Amino acid sequence: MRTVGGRWSRQYRDERSWLRGAPPPRWVRVLPVALLVGVIAATAASRNYLDLGFLLGAIPPLAVLSYGPAATALLGAMVIVVLHIPATHLNRPGNTDLLTIIFVAVLSVFVSYVRSHRDAQLITERTVAEVVQRAVAPPLPERVGRIRCTGLYRAAQHGTLVGGDFFDVRDGPYGVRAVMGDVQGHGLSAVATVVSLLGAFREAVLDQPDLESVAARMDRRLTVDSAGVRHAELFATAMLLEFSGDARSVRIVACGHPPPLLLHDGRVREVGIESGTPLGLGLVGIDPPKEVTVALSPGDRLFLASDGVWEARDDSGDFYQLPERLAELARDRSTALTKLVWWDLVRHCGTIRDDTTMLVLAPDLR
Repeated sequence: MRTVGGRWSRQYRDERSWLRGAPPPRWVRVLPVALLVGVIAATAASRNYLDLGFLLGAIPPLAVLSYGPAATALLGAMVIVVLHIPATHLNRPGNTDLLTIIFVAVLSVFVSYVRSHRDAQLITERTVAEVVQRAVAPPLPERVGRIRCTGLYRAAQHGTLVGGDFFDVRDGPYGVRAVMGDVQGHGLSAVATVVSLLGAFREAVLDQPDLESVAARMDRRLTVDSAGVRHAELFATAMLLEFSGDARSVRIVACGHPPPLLLHDGRVREVGIESGTPLGLGLVGIDPPKEVTVALSPGDRLFLASDGVWEARDDSGDFYQLPERLAELARDRSTALTKLVWWDLVRHCGTIRDDTTMLVLAPDLR
């Protein structure tokens, strides 16, 4: 999900609520003990000896939410003990009430035992999933060669770190190269395609002399992958960039992907580029995409975004105006630009239903 600062897993854990696998908040853990103490204090302080014993039956089930079987059993035992202490004025439960509370306490211990074992299994599976997904799309470094990098990724499928969008920045013998792409579909079903494309890009960075050849290598990878699948229709859009050795210019090739935006002297302009055919159709090698070279100045930044940003709409169907909003948000240098755009996008559209990817590349020309 997030690659800003290279810390995916921490953001991933923070974004999960306790109802989705995160540890329960402190108030949930304190609630059973607080209820026990509160009932005892209220009945002891009451002159009319309030009959609040029925509330104690809720303590073992509440303990299940955050405690293991041993602690749940201890709290259940404390409830039964409290019911037999004369000083608490709760020592008059009927046999039926007492048996009910004992039954609830024993059942809660069993439920806690099952939950604890399932939680342990889920933690193991989640840890493995995070490792695998970070291997597919490792955290983006803050700097590659002379290029400062900031990226942000939000997968449409909740609880995943990768989906149908991808980006990467690599240094090689021909300079720093970057890619952003969007494969057909989104979520976990598109991960296999992302793996193929990223593998082809990382290999091509090392031995292909120009961006057209890199695009052709990625196109061939997808074509081969879909050759044996009937009606596969496997394709992806992509944007490829290559910075010169002194980082004063960048060459750009587009394969069906939205153009990058150049932030220069407080203004935002769309880089004019003729987009070629998407990858996976087998046409890149026949009709290579046209390359555009853009001069860069100190302070310039290139902003790349996926369709999830360009085509985002609010409830009334109005598109998110990325260039206009970017010009305003870029004035704030205190926070990463990708985070500002993400917050602004959520504020405009509400629920985001597509993979959302942003990448900012800033040459260091000091």
